[in-house]
Amino acid sequence: MSNRLFKLGIHPINWVGEDVREHGDDTTFETIVDDIAALGLKGTEMGRKFPKDPAVLKRELESRGIQLVSQWKSVLFSDPAYRKQELEDYRRHAEFLAGFGSKIISTAEVGGSLHFDPRRTPNERVVLRLDDAGWESLAEGLNQAGEIATSYGMKLTYHHHGGTVVEQPAEIDRLMAMTDPSLVFLLYDTGHAYYGGSDPLELLRKHYDRIAYIHLKDIRHEILEQARLDGCDFVSCIRRGVFTVPGDGCIDFAPIIGELVERGYNGWAMLEGEQDPALHPAKVYAERAIEYLDRLEGLLKPQV
Repeated sequence: MSNRLFKLGIHPINWVGEDVREHGDDTTFETIVDDIAALGLKGTEMGRKFPKDPAVLKRELESRGIQLVSQWKSVLFSDPAYRKQELEDYRRHAEFLAGFGSKIISTAEVGGSLHFDPRRTPNERVVLRLDDAGWESLAEGLNQAGEIATSYGMKLTYHHHGGTVVEQPAEIDRLMAMTDPSLVFLLYDTGHAYYGGSDPLELLRKHYDRIAYIHLKDIRHEILEQARLDGCDFVSCIRRGVFTVPGDGCIDFAPIIGELVERGYNGWAMLEGEQDPALHPAKVYAERAIEYLDRLEGLLKPQV
């Protein structure tokens, strides 16, 4: 897209599932980064098929002109017993990303969640919402992790996420209110906003001053509605095809993109689909998403 103000990248989760491991499990790292380069996109996140050796990964990305923008970091700050170890892990994570020139750490609390919390059993069905003590501990831990990120010239961007304790509008509001705005930023995700009950445009407007990173994801509303009626959890919703790329679902991205342009957002925004690539080929759907954003190009250009 010509004259794009923000930097458009793409997440490897379009090719290889993170929460649903069978999605794209036979896809290679080389296929992912070759496709990203062919799409003309210059930024991505760390994926589970990416080389763990920093030297190898740096060589492969640089040869294709791709920037490693971020990597997801799960944290368990709501339980004070885990704080020391979690902060040590966070520092190692920041050090790894800083070696690639990354400026963003995608961060999410896993305490109380169904498919992340290491203290829970696989047969549990309900997200355990935090009590006041859990919220206080989470906020303290995030502020401390934010200090670590800052020390490496990076920003902790909190990823509100389906199936976790920071998912719903009131939970996002509470997290923003309880954390230091100079240390804890927001990863604004259009798909997870809708999934969690937010109006994506309203969420963008409400917390824009905290947003340092964006995921552009769409929702198939009818599939989500049926999944909710059937009592599906977050991972089951992915398997059913609730999520897709921008332009293929129910979210109207025109006012969202227009808002970003009007406010002068110039950070990274990642295309995400998080669906089965055997049914929805990653490169094909990415091309469609880029074409959809191209049709919104008039909104992306500053008004004169």
